[in-house]
Amino acid sequence: MRHPPSFRVRRALVAFLTAALAALVPFTVAVPAQAAAAPSSPSTTAAASGAGYWHTDGRKLLDAQNQPVRMAGINWFGFETSNYVAHGLWSRDYKSMIDQMKTLGYNTIRLPYSDDIFKGTQPTGISYAGGLNADLQGLDSLQVMDKIVGYAGSVGLKVVLDRHRPDSSAQSALWYTSAVPETTWITDLKALATRYQGNTAVIGIDLHNEPHDPACWGCGDTSTDWRLAAERAGNAVLSVNPSLLIFVEGVQTVNGQSTWWGGNLAGVANAPVRLNVANRLVYSAHDYATSVAQQPWFSDPSFPANMPAIWDKYWGYIFKQNIAPVWLGEFGTTLQSAVDQKWLAALVDYLRPTSTYGADSFNWTFWSWNPNSGDTGGILKDDWQTVDTVKDGYLATVKAPGFTGGGGGGEDTTAPSTPTGLAVTGTTASSVSLSWKASTDDTGVTGYDVYRGTVKAGQVTGTSFTDTGLTAGTRYDYTVRARDAAGNTSSASASVTATTTGAGGSSGCTAAYKVSSDWGSGFNADITVTNTGTSATRSWQVTWEWPGNQTISSMWNASYSQVGRAVTASNADHNGTIAAGASTGFGFGAAPGGAGSPVLSCRAG
Repeated sequence: MRHPPSFRVRRALVAFLTAALAALVPFTVAVPAQAAAAPSSPSTTAAASGAGYWHTDGRKLLDAQNQPVRMAGINWFGFETSNYVAHGLWSRDYKSMIDQMKTLGYNTIRLPYSDDIFKGTQPTGISYAGGLNADLQGLDSLQVMDKIVGYAGSVGLKVVLDRHRPDSSAQSALWYTSAVPETTWITDLKALATRYQGNTAVIGIDLHNEPHDPACWGCGDTSTDWRLAAERAGNAVLSVNPSLLIFVEGVQTVNGQSTWWGGNLAGVANAPVRLNVANRLVYSAHDYATSVAQQPWFSDPSFPANMPAIWDKYWGYIFKQNIAPVWLGEFGTTLQSAVDQKWLAALVDYLRPTSTYGADSFNWTFWSWNPNSGDTGGILKDDWQTVDTVKDGYLATVKAPGFTGGGGGGEDTTAPSTPTGLAVTGTTASSVSLSWKASTDDTGVTGYDVYRGTVKAGQVTGTSFTDTGLTAGTRYDYTVRARDAAGNTSSASASVTATTTGAGGSSGCTAAYKVSSDWGSGFNADITVTNTGTSATRSWQVTWEWPGNQTISSMWNASYSQVGRAVTASNADHNGTIAAGASTGFGFGAAPGGAGSPVLSCRAG
């Protein structure tokens, strides 16, 4: 199926409009999913992995200490547009956005760019009001990239530089155009590899974004054979910086079979990429939902059970056959349709939960951080501040918690001391004020994260905080954690309890069960939790007992345990709070199918 031109047109249009406004304020045979290798127990040392440059070992990524790592990141676009800089800096300081990425559990930034930035371009759409982005004033685009890379490395994030477009005007099918020949592409790739040589924050380069028809794989025509071009470019990069990972995307069509732009790696089976430096090759695929374009598999009667075989066919087999690591460099959706929701749930499960498989998993960077991606939206909402907790929640099981690898120098792994003296200094009907004693750290404390139960209520640089927007007559529990510049976080302080003033409300909830798809050997179901009380919930729990021998295999937007036929599902960190009369939801996959509807019990806290 030919990839619809609107895929990038809508995205580019929204980016253009946003930029204009900003300027006013300055992937053989398919292997069944069940045939995946048995999970290996996550290493207890993997939590401290990520140091230095990364390399490959079969399908795994390893850091400089040969510790397994899982890339679990986010795309932050903008350098490839006519702003010539990452978007959103018209609203926020770049450091605060990177800090927020880190706090949410993303460990890598994929940073798209175009070759225009090698022309001394001056970025537009950066606000300096109130001290925002003060250290970016007067810098050209490459110098701003230096700052973003530098700060990301200092807080423990890695960066993959993505050659997204030849120029800022549009995506190209091939890696070159009449205006930007292959020689320019390779020269600029080598320039970046040289620029960041020795800076271990930059772990690799994605050679070209989304090659598509007439790009081929293994056809032998040097003007259209992307596999051969990737070898030329990859070896050129490694000639100047042999420590970098080389990320090679797929094409659109192989042997008459088509999928998403950049998503078809079927050709690797017979024509793998050959690099001059061993253990540096990572294959990359892209995959999207109906908010980007329709594909025949979305309307298959067996959807979403059909999806693992499709992913196996186009790119998953590379991982499952231990050929090389596989990185899903882009995937995203607006999540507006039930089809898209099921797609994302199935894809996240296919990527392998970190808690079960550790770093022996697919790697990924979600599209996108930016809200101004017209066909997907982002992790951030339109204010460039608020997190789309539903979308982010889908990704929770495949993030890589405990990642502390820094970049560009010595690795600080010492956490600050635990905050002490946490006390309630005042309450109103809608707020609680807190204070605590300062923590200490070998390199200095940079801030504190305040938690209301398991939900992060806010972050501050000082030793006091007021939590607002609370419910009258309601008990809240608080803890505080300190963090340093390397992203190390202290243990939680002793908790304190506060009750807001005024009349309280009742609490209660109901749960409704609905099977969304059943294909006989398995099924997916959704549960809606509704707050029937008069005050907001702080937590909820849904329990039931299966009428048959059903077993849950995965669950999203909730955690669960199953003993025999009895299941207990509890809220995730992001959806425990439900306003009076409001609802939230979670879903799961289980087997076998044909289960009757169980009787649900709901308890709110």
